Amino acid sequence: MTVIDDPVVLVDLHGEPIGQELKSAVHHTETPLHLAFSLYLFNGAGQLLLTRRALGKLTWPGVWTNSCCGHPRPGEELSEAVHRRLETELGLQVTDLTCELPDFAYTALDASGIRENEICPVFVGRTVNPNVAPAPNPEEVMSWAWVDWSDVLAAMSATPFAFSPWAVTQVRQLTRARSIRA
Repeated sequence: MTVIDDPVVLVDLHGEPIGQELKSAVHHTETPLHLAFSLYLFNGAGQLLLTRRALGKLTWPGVWTNSCCGHPRPGEELSEAVHRRLETELGLQVTDLTCELPDFAYTALDASGIRENEICPVFVGRTVNPNVAPAPNPEEVMSWAWVDWSDVLAAMSATPFAFSPWAVTQVRQLTRARSIRA
């Protein structure tokens, strides 16, 4: 499966669209501010789906992260982008989708020198069918695991370098915002 080189929505400091650029051209050492999203997907047992980024990913290859990330296409609602990317990356569907951290934004520098620079609202949802296992796109996800929230917190506290920098910060903020208990 080939990854599609969609346009990414460039935004100003207030999150207002100011242009677009292909995903392949937007991520570099001086990455412009752009729109993205993160999803935290839970199953019926309350476990979080963690994914490990494919080794072929441009940034943070091989690290563990949240369930799904992506960029909305120009004119696409964020919730539509979440549904689209979850299906593309993991072959799953989401229900009870809520935006828990609408103003989340971050910058982070990958070891390769590529800077991430995103306004990245954070969504939480449940898998539509908890009996369906993820079917990861190998260009996006190399492995996955359903994990208890308390174990996610412990792992991120003990080994934050094994996780994407956005996931470490988002999990901390979600714990406070949602009162998710360990």
